[in-house]
Amino acid sequence: MTTTIRHIVFDIGKVLIHYDPDIPYSRIIPDAEERQWFFKNVCTHDWNLEQDRGRTWQDAEALLIAEFPDKTDQIRAFRQNWHEMVSHSYDDSVAIMLGLIEEGRDVTMLTNFASDTFRQAQEMYPFLKAPRGVTVSGDVGLIKPDVAIYETHHKAFDLEPAATLFIDDSYPNVEGAREAGWNAVHFTGIEKLRKDLKAYGVL
Repeated sequence: MTTTIRHIVFDIGKVLIHYDPDIPYSRIIPDAEERQWFFKNVCTHDWNLEQDRGRTWQDAEALLIAEFPDKTDQIRAFRQNWHEMVSHSYDDSVAIMLGLIEEGRDVTMLTNFASDTFRQAQEMYPFLKAPRGVTVSGDVGLIKPDVAIYETHHKAFDLEPAATLFIDDSYPNVEGAREAGWNAVHFTGIEKLRKDLKAYGVL
């Protein structure tokens, strides 16, 4: 913490906006046990992560439909109902981010997000257009916690790693940022975030 923080980088999902596939799927697959099986075996976290890496939804759906043809409608429902999964913003976190921007702080975002759904999220939540810029994993073909995506971000936005503070809800992503030479804090809630930002002299 010897270097003054000049750049603040926010993650998006579960830091600024909520994300929960159960929201639409509790309607699409009402049986909880069947829904759990579906997320464990069909539309898995790892499958979705490849869209964050840049795979198209068309290719992603085709891959699963070939393996689970009887689940075609449920598979296609993931993208069709994606907007319901990002049900609300975390207004306290958003207020902090916008306040930092208003103070003249250099704020950017770094997110694991499919390219098209990120643009949809920006239309749903216009505050995602407020920072100076964003690195979207689906645009660059890299995902956190790969050190390369942090390096891509700091080069793209001319950030000094040692003067950069990153905020993410995923601890492995926090560790990836630290490996890239950044300062980083683990987001678990608004009170901890305020304390962390004060500790770094940001708030």
